[in-house]
Amino acid sequence: MEAETLALAQGIDFSLWGLFARATFLVKLVMLSLLVASFWSWAIIIQKLITYRAARSEASVFDRAFWSGEPLDGLYEQIGAQPAGNSQKIFAAGMTEWRRSHRQDGGFIAGAQARIDRSMDVAISKQSERLQNGLSVLATIGATAPFVGLFGTVWGIMNAFIEIAEQQNTNIAVVAPGIAEALLATALGLLAAVPAVIFYNKLSADCDRIVAGYEAFADEFATILSRQLDS
Repeated sequence: MEAETLALAQGIDFSLWGLFARATFLVKLVMLSLLVASFWSWAIIIQKLITYRAARSEASVFDRAFWSGEPLDGLYEQIGAQPAGNSQKIFAAGMTEWRRSHRQDGGFIAGAQARIDRSMDVAISKQSERLQNGLSVLATIGATAPFVGLFGTVWGIMNAFIEIAEQQNTNIAVVAPGIAEALLATALGLLAAVPAVIFYNKLSADCDRIVAGYEAFADEFATILSRQLDS
């Protein structure tokens, strides 16, 4: 009997592809959806790491240019009204409103400071939204993937027990394949969820630091313009 069990077990393909091929249609669908979610989350992670690195580099370069002592009007003429960099866009928003607030006699239209602040706040909000785009997908995958995998596991184990009942055989060689297929769904769920959760927390913190840097720059720039308005 043991020899027959051993021979039966050796004839079963326990590779990942073998487990997937033997799974029911619904469990296969769960596994494929988890694989897609995993690839999707890694695509977002890589794209965000590149984007945040570029944003930090651009902010550092612009910060040196801003505090280099060059006149603000000259810096604005260099980058233009529609620059590419995030920090440059915030600066351009403030400078554009600054210029629009000038009267022909050299004075300023009332409420110039408030309009400049709002213009930069809007620019910061747009950049923050762009930086955060995709993070909600990571949060969703991290929260739901384990449960999707668990659903596949429960369904697979249920089918395994049905097969046991139909064959009237509790031999480990009969039970093991169905349970192994079912547990593969949970493993894929964790494979998708764990990196998504880890990098969601990291990328959220990185995004908050970048946006905080934009807000600090806007406050400093607004202070400089406020002195000129008062003078």
